[in-house]
Amino acid sequence: MNYKGNNRNRKFNLKNRFQYWFDNRMAKGSLGLIRVLIIASILLAVIVASLIIAFHFNEEGETVSIFWDSISTIINAWMPSFEDGSIGYLILMSIVAIAGLLFTSVLIGIITSAIEERIDNLKRGNSVVLEKNHIVVLGFYPGEYTLLHQLILASSGNPTCIVVAEDMDRGEMEDLISSNLDIPRNVRIVCRTVDITDPVSLEKCSVETCKTVIVSPTEDMRTIKTILAVSALLEEKGVPEISVNAIISKNEYHFPPSIIEANNITTLQTNQILAKMIAHSCTQTGLSETFREVFDFEGSEFYLIELPDINGLTFSQLLMKTSHGTPLGVLREGKILINPGADFILSDKDKILVFSEEVDSVRMEEFDSIENLKKDKEIVDIEDDTDTVIIGNNESLSTILHELPDNVSHVLLVGEDSSRIEKKELEDVASERNLKLRFYNEDVHSEKGLLALAQKTEHIIILNNHEGDSEESDMEAIFMLLNLRDIRKRHHLNFNITVEMQQEHHQKLVGRGDRTDYLVVSSMSSLILAQLAENPELKDVFREILSNEGNELYLKNAGLIKLEGGYSVRDLRMILLKHGYIFLGYVDASKNNHFHLPLDEIVILKNEDNLIVLGEK
Repeated sequence: MNYKGNNRNRKFNLKNRFQYWFDNRMAKGSLGLIRVLIIASILLAVIVASLIIAFHFNEEGETVSIFWDSISTIINAWMPSFEDGSIGYLILMSIVAIAGLLFTSVLIGIITSAIEERIDNLKRGNSVVLEKNHIVVLGFYPGEYTLLHQLILASSGNPTCIVVAEDMDRGEMEDLISSNLDIPRNVRIVCRTVDITDPVSLEKCSVETCKTVIVSPTEDMRTIKTILAVSALLEEKGVPEISVNAIISKNEYHFPPSIIEANNITTLQTNQILAKMIAHSCTQTGLSETFREVFDFEGSEFYLIELPDINGLTFSQLLMKTSHGTPLGVLREGKILINPGADFILSDKDKILVFSEEVDSVRMEEFDSIENLKKDKEIVDIEDDTDTVIIGNNESLSTILHELPDNVSHVLLVGEDSSRIEKKELEDVASERNLKLRFYNEDVHSEKGLLALAQKTEHIIILNNHEGDSEESDMEAIFMLLNLRDIRKRHHLNFNITVEMQQEHHQKLVGRGDRTDYLVVSSMSSLILAQLAENPELKDVFREILSNEGNELYLKNAGLIKLEGGYSVRDLRMILLKHGYIFLGYVDASKNNHFHLPLDEIVILKNEDNLIVLGEK
């Protein structure tokens, strides 16, 4: 108790108090330092002048003149000469001159530091963005430019401002963006150094006046924090109607519907989306590129348009009349119906969902009779049974097994030992799908083990390790890909490869390759985000196409479904619609996609060509 009492009544000496006062002044920054320096200089000048006057060291000088000489000596750091006064005067004025030299040096240092600090603040982009109807992109990662590229393409020549925010140097962001993207004159990209998870820091982006907010793909926890920060700021500013678009990988991080509706949040689960794409791409080489073209602003887009004279038409008649674009669905009473069926009757109040190059490129052509069409042509929508090998393991594996095409009969799993519970879950999914599931225990890091594996299958999937570092995980996938390519070439094998990667720039290291599909998480996520931001009214369309339920994109091999030969585009639309599919285009043997063909054009389908269709599984 005495110890506490002594502490409470402890007295501080003059030195302690001066240090405390000085520290408080220094904490005020450059302006506080300059004030202390000026006060100290004036006090020294006054003291020295007072001593000179008191001891009569300069009898001829007037009082005011002595004070002025003392102050000017500090400012100029001017050393007196022997003719200026007595020895006492010279000593005191020399002290003032030396102190003036010191004070001047310190003052220059303070001003220099303040200027450097101000320049650093300017480089960091600390000023508030004075824009309206701009796009705010929260998050930036060197090497990932798909999202910005898509937003630039989506501008279509219109004046557009994109604000990019990340907790990194503004100058570095600007240099990376300008050196990796061609930015047209109509697009301005403004960078700001911001903690994207902090609502106060986000105010610099003027999110309350923007058109939409996009959270660039990142790890889930940071994405969720950013969404919450943006929502809190928008609610505080009284503009919760501004849309917030984000990608979240894991299915368990799902925002409750009430929060999504209240804060206008749109999120998609990439693990689920990529798992479906991987499952379908493994037996349909080129499907990943088709997905990219469909969601890429560089080619065609989805539009909701009004078409004349559609009242009373059936959906099949609409397909026969619509040129330079493909009708995909109908907007009725606020709900979009994708692939509503051949006999669906249209109303003049309906808007049509089309896939076309431009919003105004779609035309209606006269067509009265279907008698000359090959409408009775039957297709065989059954493919030969095939085997698939999956190398690696992540949380998407069960979804991939569930989504594998019906013609996949055997699946061989290769990877780290799974727990008994996980194996039981995978076996249950396989049993539900009538898949024969086996686990491969040989070492696939040796050529012998990998060769034995490659000889057992027609399709190989390389999954990415989502739990590890993205750089290391991608490099592991790349080395596995290179070894498989080498074995395929040297041993004249005939299997295709589907590779999951996390970073876009890693794909460029290995090239496209023959019979290789790439599913890049960051790239596909950016494509989808750009579509959501530019076409928010179509978010339910994207959800259905990218989900496990409803209509999806497929590649149908012309040889396997017995559709080789010459057909008009109208023929193909009618034949495929009869089987529940909408014909979008086709992929030729050279892997080129063909969309928006004239209705009367004759397409010569060969055995290796693939038709791009939209329909239910």
